[in-house]
Amino acid sequence: MSVIQKAIRWMHTTVEAPRLTRFSLQAPKSVEVEFGDGRKFNLSAEFLRIHSPAADGKMRSIGGEKVIFGRRHVGIMSAEPVGNYGVRIVFDDLHKTGIYPWNYFYHLGINKFRLMRDYIKTLKKHGLSRDPTRRK
Repeated sequence: MSVIQKAIRWMHTTVEAPRLTRFSLQAPKSVEVEFGDGRKFNLSAEFLRIHSPAADGKMRSIGGEKVIFGRRHVGIMSAEPVGNYGVRIVFDDLHKTGIYPWNYFYHLGINKFRLMRDYIKTLKKHGLSRDPTRRK
């Protein structure tokens, strides 16, 4: 099961996260979110991009596992509110279909180091890199 599939399953089975108290776009590098329980998370553009809750045509399917790679230097162009439950992030690689609910930011924040470690392990397992591929 891919990281994205796990995240989607988590979003559908989790209890409510604490109330979001602050959202700050630090374009192009990161998003900072703060919650009612006092937790504050700084989430990089790369981290948010590889954990986008949307299906993405720029993923490689390897052995049934969906892997996004080469996004180390991706940037955030904008963040657009979606109702009162989340935000659509537009990245400079033109990915813009992911809607990030507030509780998903909380999930990403509290699991940030494990998720990033697992992502790097997956890349290594498949011989892929966080760096973009060079054009010939």
